Amino acid sequence: MKKDLPKVEIEYCTQCRWLLRAAWTAQELLTTFQDELGEVALQPGTGGIFEVRIGSDILWSRAARQRFPEMKELKQLVRDRIAPQRDLGHSDRQTADS
Repeated sequence: MKKDLPKVEIEYCTQCRWLLRAAWTAQELLTTFQDELGEVALQPGTGGIFEVRIGSDILWSRAARQRFPEMKELKQLVRDRIAPQRDLGHSDRQTADS
């Protein structure tokens, strides 16, 4: 792990077969935040869990929000937590339905 950089944990439900979703989410975050993240860890869980955390802070909980995150909104949440000054380009632009 890169020294002193944040670690993102993605806990996903193995019973629901959400490994591919968790891996894709990790890939997107690592690609976008390659210089700002020290690690993205995938943590197997059960019971329909899909949570994205930085430390003890839960950035996204599928149970609480009743849906999976859109990648755009998850990247914004991660950015706001680890690099608030960072421009995410197209992920920061408003869409007609926002």
